[in-house]
Amino acid sequence: MAEHFPTEGTHLERYARVLPAVEINSSFYRPHRPGTYARWRDSVPEAFQFAVKVPKVITHELRLRDAREPLERFLDEAGHLEAKLGCLLVQLPPSLAFHDEVARAFFQDLRERTPVDVVCEPRHRTWFTDEARQTLDASRIRYVRADPPAVSAPQPPDAEVVYYRLHGSPKMYYSAYSAAFLEALSVEVSHHEQAGRRVWCIFDNTAEGAALPNALSLLHRE
Repeated sequence: MAEHFPTEGTHLERYARVLPAVEINSSFYRPHRPGTYARWRDSVPEAFQFAVKVPKVITHELRLRDAREPLERFLDEAGHLEAKLGCLLVQLPPSLAFHDEVARAFFQDLRERTPVDVVCEPRHRTWFTDEARQTLDASRIRYVRADPPAVSAPQPPDAEVVYYRLHGSPKMYYSAYSAAFLEALSVEVSHHEQAGRRVWCIFDNTAEGAALPNALSLLHRE
């Protein structure tokens, strides 16, 4: 893979000269200093975009309840990416069922605090109902298009932001995607881009190094 990237600079600097975006997953596990986000912001090209994963203390420990303080702290930290903060990812635990009052309160509070695109990756079947979709729509929260899907459900309707999160299939985090899959995905991405939608394709099949080759293959097909 090294031959596809410049030899000079940090890992992020070299990556950002080839690929247009990255998902910060480490923010899920631990907070980053504002200065860290600012350094990342200043080390990438002007058009480069970051997606940042909302911390697990909010999604998995507090389970979206009484999360105002950690949410405010996280948004302040990630806000130092400024215009390069393109999206926030809210991944929910498989055990977290949809509760309208809780979901509505959390996502309304989140939306009031930021205009940034927000996508949600729920993994409990109760989030894939008309009621849940309406609650998320009310705060302009869009569903992640995950592969493999956590729940057998129809694809979410097209929206202004389309976020593919590709975990690897059939073996999550390990399996590389085939040329046929990537070709079909490229056609979908082109369709969305031509319709003026903001499209993210995040490859999470990193366990045996498949993510970068898959991302480069998709990039070269567009």
